[in-house]
Amino acid sequence: MSTPRDDRQKDLFRPALDQIIDLEHPMARLAGRIDWGFIEARLGEVYSPGSGQPPLPIRLMAGLLIVKHMQSLSDEAVCARFLDSPYVQFFCGEQVFRHDLPFDRSSLTRWRQRLGEERLAALLQESLNVAHKAGAIETKDLERVVLDTTVQPKAIAHPTDARLMHRALVKLVAMAKRSGVKLRQSYLRVARRAAIMAGRYIHAHQFKRARRELRLLRSRLGRVVRDIDRRIASNAAAKDRLVPLLAVAKRVLIQNHNQRGPKVYALHAPEVECLGKGKARAPYEFGCKVSVATPATKPKGGQFVLHAKALHGNPFDGHTLGPMVADMEKLTGVTALRIHVDKGYRGHNHPNRFRVWISGQVRRVTATIKREMKRRAAVEPVIGHLKADHRMDRNHLKGRSGDAINAIMAAVGYNFSLLLRWFAALLRACFQALAAMDLTPDHRLAIA
Repeated sequence: MSTPRDDRQKDLFRPALDQIIDLEHPMARLAGRIDWGFIEARLGEVYSPGSGQPPLPIRLMAGLLIVKHMQSLSDEAVCARFLDSPYVQFFCGEQVFRHDLPFDRSSLTRWRQRLGEERLAALLQESLNVAHKAGAIETKDLERVVLDTTVQPKAIAHPTDARLMHRALVKLVAMAKRSGVKLRQSYLRVARRAAIMAGRYIHAHQFKRARRELRLLRSRLGRVVRDIDRRIASNAAAKDRLVPLLAVAKRVLIQNHNQRGPKVYALHAPEVECLGKGKARAPYEFGCKVSVATPATKPKGGQFVLHAKALHGNPFDGHTLGPMVADMEKLTGVTALRIHVDKGYRGHNHPNRFRVWISGQVRRVTATIKREMKRRAAVEPVIGHLKADHRMDRNHLKGRSGDAINAIMAAVGYNFSLLLRWFAALLRACFQALAAMDLTPDHRLAIA
């Protein structure tokens, strides 16, 4: 694949974007502060010189990914926003206003898959760099941090045994039909009725009848699985297509609600885990755990996210502290001197335990540290904003890589939204300072 090139230029017959927009707009000022060369160097590592059509400009795709999570838009909505807003086009590096899309919606998906979490972390690093240069955050804010974990829910329906078995049977029958595998019997009609009746019986607390319907569903699914196993034994093409779904269906067939260890909660997302965080309104959530780090101080520009990472396997919080702090220090380039965590991190694995302060700790607590410990809860509203405003509340990206990408991009969108507010506040402060000046005639002459 060829390396990306940005050959966009101004048009002789159309006005340039920088002549028709307000260059003092926060979006335009943010575009001028970002080091696009650094982003292009980091994200361009996935390409190598060679033959083929040059990919889309890196600034275009990076800008679209930032706008998507900054404004909590879907891929389709961010395409529409690109066509509607000259400021978004200017942010993405366009020279003149375009009335057509220079890319396809699926380009965003392919870019996410190609870049991965490691390279997209460069966007989070650049957001902190811009904040530091703009005065929104200082080095001392990076030395005192708060870490916490939350759940990033996956976009799946609430899992029940009846639904999972019914969906597995329906998908197996449909894929077998597409693969040219003729089944002895599909059981679609009886399985659908059994799934409906199981839900009704459970709602009416008639559990013995509900278990009867579940047994019927399990037996019919088992018959279809064994029938497909027999018929694809000598058909290599059909076997390659059916084996992945067949493996998931077998897991659904043998699992029960009392077993320990990994279970299948969604056929299209078998990596989903069940996590209980002790919430009264949501005893169990289905997705993956995410670690979030913010300053323990009060930065001028707001509580920026210093680090965000998806953690699969539902690890113990204390066992994630050491690796997460090391990743954060590598990202920011600043050593964390004081780390504040909640009681869920007791028994942590950080190499320097004297830098870690657990909520409720009494020993070695000075007045300064006590004030910082009161700020530990500042991470909670940050997590709330990540979920409510930046697409962490329902992850639609596929697989474990999608979990990692959505977590890091939610942090990127949150940081850049704080920077927009920071630049807007600076602009208001400038106007207010000018309005407050007592412009006497002598002052007016001096300004002129």
